[in-house]
Amino acid sequence: MEQKEKVTDFLPQDSGLHSLPSFRFAVLKMSWCWFYLPLCLLMAACLCLSIKAPTSSSQQSFKSNLFNFYHSLILADGKETTIHLLKDIPKRYYFVLEEGRALAPFSITVTPCDVPIDWSILVHKASASFPGKGAQGDHDTQDVSKAQKAPSFVSTIFNYKGNSVETYMGMSSHSALYMLEFLSTERDTHITVYLTTDTTSGHLYPELPLDPRLDVIGIGHTTVTLTWKHSPSVLQHRENIQYCLLVNEKHNYKSLCAAETAIRSSGMKLPATSALSLSPYLLEPQQVMILSNSELSIINRVSSGEVRQICMGTKNTYTVPNLSPSTQYYFDIFVVNLLTNASIAYTGTFARTLEEPEPKVMELKDGKVIQVVLDGKQQKFHTLQYQARHKKIQFTFQLCRGQVRVHITKNGKTVASENILGLRYLSLKGKLLDTYLVQLRSTEESNSSVKVQVSSQFNKPLFPLLPESLKIKSFSKLRTCNSITIAWLGTQEQSKYCVYKKRIEEDQVWMELRSTDRCSGPESRHKSEKVLCKYFYDVNLQRAVTTETIKGLDAGTLYLFDVYLIGPSGIPVRYHSKVVKTRKKC
Repeated sequence: MEQKEKVTDFLPQDSGLHSLPSFRFAVLKMSWCWFYLPLCLLMAACLCLSIKAPTSSSQQSFKSNLFNFYHSLILADGKETTIHLLKDIPKRYYFVLEEGRALAPFSITVTPCDVPIDWSILVHKASASFPGKGAQGDHDTQDVSKAQKAPSFVSTIFNYKGNSVETYMGMSSHSALYMLEFLSTERDTHITVYLTTDTTSGHLYPELPLDPRLDVIGIGHTTVTLTWKHSPSVLQHRENIQYCLLVNEKHNYKSLCAAETAIRSSGMKLPATSALSLSPYLLEPQQVMILSNSELSIINRVSSGEVRQICMGTKNTYTVPNLSPSTQYYFDIFVVNLLTNASIAYTGTFARTLEEPEPKVMELKDGKVIQVVLDGKQQKFHTLQYQARHKKIQFTFQLCRGQVRVHITKNGKTVASENILGLRYLSLKGKLLDTYLVQLRSTEESNSSVKVQVSSQFNKPLFPLLPESLKIKSFSKLRTCNSITIAWLGTQEQSKYCVYKKRIEEDQVWMELRSTDRCSGPESRHKSEKVLCKYFYDVNLQRAVTTETIKGLDAGTLYLFDVYLIGPSGIPVRYHSKVVKTRKKC
């Protein structure tokens, strides 16, 4: 049932205006000429100033309350209004509809941006027995008497309390005066209000389908696949509408306004004028923007985890990637009008990603060399359990391709953690029944590989003794049109060195160097690329250097040179490749 109130209930209780018939006459008059507000305010003010206050002591209070009443805020038609509310302090807005229409449709949409609010719509309808000439400014005693006798009520036609986006639709007479009252009882907050009387043109807010639910159709360890019914607005105005997804680990949001408020409260600075704040020049240090396959994503790092914002155009199925295993996520889809920046939310959902499978563990055998291939998203674990005859063991890692990080624990405690560069030896103290866990992972998205060996017998190394540097040097002064002279360091151990050359183009240099498998030996090369193999060593490391002049080359041509060091066990170590160009003219 509608709640009935007298029209004077609009007024402050201590104003002394309830006992003044002339003032009530002015209020009724105001509902007839609201669109001529400046003139009406002047007429009402003049009328009230002509009334003598009941006592001189209440005169100042009378004028103050009169000013406050006429200073009430008017809600704009066809425009979204942001309203800031203070805790426990109600705020009122007024509006009337266009004069000249017997019945006018209108709608009011209120979007809470944080906590639940209490809001109501009240209407004051002028009495049908009120004389027409009174609306034209006749202030005689007879008209005032009729106004006193005519019943006039304020009715509450709608009330809602909560934090959902609510829309009220109704029909109004042009002689009705409406009041919207908003109250926040939890804390200071803000809301947006949209009033419109235009039902023939396009809508500010996009439309939701009859079934606005967001459905989960697939769950993986690191992915969740979502689907939803198309918005009618997308089907009608595809170029101006897009879907945006919000992913977080806290809870669902009933409006985009509420989501942005939550992110700001976590320390982020988001511009209120940008839907989902998807503007690269507005990014904060805590934000990362990703543009991939026409999808724009922003990751906000907040105290409660990451908040991801993804806009994917008009497709209504999406797989959210790069999630954490065994984690509950909340998903909200918003339909955003790109022209007005207005949005509306589907019914959100949540899902928990699958638990991460137990990593495959490979047993390392003492003295055996294995090669591990890694990709950018996978981690491989290798475990060794052995009975050591020595107080120390030695891990050997040879980086073959990419970038690899190694993490070693002994009985659950970390003993080593570092990136592998070239050939690396790690000596660790051990004892009987010690259990070592070796964790290897690629530090880049492309494939990486590494050779691993663990041994307790230091006197039987499988990898060759390495020189101080694995760089190959070329001599510019000895470079001719058909020959190149190179040099490299050797060791104190008799070893075999094989030299290979390959003709390449300038645009192939970067790819050749990046894709090189530094663990592969001469057996991976074409026979035509072989230059020579030779043995050498020197007990004096200062003289352990050798040179070689490669002849029969083409003028002005780019060549890639490789040197392989092969130790007594036959395991090769590849020097860093060298690119040299022969002289064009000699």
